[in-house]
Formats: sequence, C-alpha cells, structure tokens
Amino acid sequence: MLELSILGFLYEEPLHGYDLKTRIQGLSGHIRPVSDGALYPAITRLVKAGLVEQRTEPGKSAAPRRILSLTEAGRGELLARLREPKEAEITDGQRFFTLLAFLRHLPDRSEQSAVLRRRQAFLDTPASFFYRDDKPLSAEEAPDLFRRGMLRIARATGTEEKKWLSEAISTVEGNGGS
Repeated sequence: MLELSILGFLYEEPLHGYDLKTRIQGLSGHIRPVSDGALYPAITRLVKAGLVEQRTEPGKSAAPRRILSLTEAGRGELLARLREPKEAEITDGQRFFTLLAFLRHLPDRSEQSAVLRRRQAFLDTPASFFYRDDKPLSAEEAPDLFRRGMLRIARATGTEEKKWLSEAISTVEGNGGS
C-alpha cells in the first residue's frame, strides 16, 4: 500500500519526500505509521523502476530539496493498480481506504464501478471474527461482552459501508446524484 500511496499522491503533484511522508501518514494515520526506513527504500525502488523521477531544487532555506514526480510509466502503473487491485486491497479495510483515496484518478467510470462492486461482493459474503461448527457467530451468539462488542461494531460499520457502496455505485454508473 505504501507504493500505491506514493504513486497516488505524486499523480496529484510533485512533492518533496517529507511532504509525501506527511500525506501518507495523514491517510494511514496511527494504524500504519510510515517510517523513513520504509518510505525511502520504496521511493528508490520506484525510481529504479522508472516510475518516479527525482530532481533537485533550491530549498526554502539553504539546503537543496529533492522533488519527486511521477513519470508517464508511473501514471500508467497507478492506473493499472487502481483498475485491478489485489485481493487484499479489496478485503482489508485500511487497504481499501487507500485505494478509495485515489480511485477518482481512474478516468473510466465503469472501471471505478467494477472496483466498488468487488468490495460490495466481498462485504456481501457472510463472515465473522468467530466461528462455531464452521458457522459465523452473530453478535448475539458471542460468548462474552467484548466479542459481542467487536461483532456489533463490525456489523454497524459493514451496514454503513454497504449503504455507501450502493449509493456510490449508483452515482458512478449515472443512476444517482453526485
């Protein structure tokens, strides 16, 4: 997801590494903090792959700054990753949020809709954190207060996400408002 975030933010505008890190941290928050030890090697991989380029500009004070920007190949890579996200980017909530942050860059609304429909299909599959006899437990069946809480929160979140997905798909496909 780090590389997707880098490509997505650089698609929007060239950035200094520190500014890029700040935006990625704002997106992922406390859940997945970004260290320099992860960010800069990822940038280096993308530069070596020809997806990102670096140039040096004068700094606001005395030190020069390295500015990162997306190459045409990088733009194509971002769009390909958005068009065909990995299964984990659909099934993991935080990864899906990262995908959503940049999905607007796909110019084809039918491709946007296809991604949303994949998430919708995943959410429509019965699941639980806990099982008994290979059947998912509902919040009401959970054995303790804390597991009941987990399941109730997940159910409420899932209900709202399903509602939003239906609205978003309708809008993207031209059947609803903005």
